[in-house]
Amino acid sequence: MDSTESEAPAHGPRRARVAPEEPGARHPVTLAEVAREAGTSASTASRALRGQGYVAEDVRERLLAAADRLGYVPNASAQSLKQRRSRVIGVVVSELANQFYARLAAGVEQELRAAGYQMLLVSDNSEEGAEMAAARTFLALRSPGVIMTAVGPKAPEFLNARGVVVVEVDRQQAPESCDAVVLDNVTGAHDATTHLLGLGHRRIAFIGVDTDWTSDAGRLAGYRLAHVEAGAPVDESLTLLLDPRATGSARGAIASLLEQARPTAMFTGNNILAVQAWQVVRDLELRLPTDISLVGFDDLAWMEMVTPGITVVSQPTHELGRQAALLCLRRLAQPSTERRVQLMRPQLVVRGSTGPPRS
Repeated sequence: MDSTESEAPAHGPRRARVAPEEPGARHPVTLAEVAREAGTSASTASRALRGQGYVAEDVRERLLAAADRLGYVPNASAQSLKQRRSRVIGVVVSELANQFYARLAAGVEQELRAAGYQMLLVSDNSEEGAEMAAARTFLALRSPGVIMTAVGPKAPEFLNARGVVVVEVDRQQAPESCDAVVLDNVTGAHDATTHLLGLGHRRIAFIGVDTDWTSDAGRLAGYRLAHVEAGAPVDESLTLLLDPRATGSARGAIASLLEQARPTAMFTGNNILAVQAWQVVRDLELRLPTDISLVGFDDLAWMEMVTPGITVVSQPTHELGRQAALLCLRRLAQPSTERRVQLMRPQLVVRGSTGPPRS
């Protein structure tokens, strides 16, 4: 017997009981009701409210006004089941508080919104377990694509194996299976270190993050390469590598480095470390660039507002996000296209925080 049917008793048919509607309860407004309110067909209402396909501007405005009046909310779950995938693209970053990731996400969102997709932003706090949890969430939501600053290869490969388009941005962890948009970190760090060497510095501290990520490893490699090209030996006592989850509390370690190793210049591997190093310079009552020079990686607004301004390796962060979104949309539209890795060039911006070492 089908579970939706009931056996009729001998004395006659049995009627199903319908629970009375609660006072004040209201059924969800349907697309058909919006169309009826605006005097259009349901298909026209669908195109207007999804922002896809042609609808005359006055008709679109009439439909949007009707949807607002009636309180219409699209049923995303029903749409996902019908299309077998949603219009939500997942974005996973390492740290929401870091302005770099905020600007990156803004670039992603700009392109996704223009293409009719929504962005769902998640932070994994540089933890592989949290990243895998996010990957499973996006899979459950039927997200067709995920853009991520991956901590490791596990999550991107997990999603990719299940038919989800994955684009890595800022760093590569699964280069064999994913499209990617990354910065030329080796060149950026090389240019910054060469600038300091050219000013006469030979005791240049490198303050970075202790990971094998292509971003951090590339910056350390560029720092070393510049020394090799200049014929200047690298003093390993001047290299400070920190846990990625401890960069926001690095002032003590940086202060110890300055007091014990006595570098004449510092090159910091990200914007968080640049803030920490700048604060240590103030704490120790040192002067930039008279007592020590400072170069940061990534350009934030405060870096040109302080006196002197901070010399930086500037990243096209917003554009990194835009290009990652465009790669994701391209892969969704053309699944069989050749895998692409887009390499973007940073720019050295010289300001007043760098100068010749004190003789």
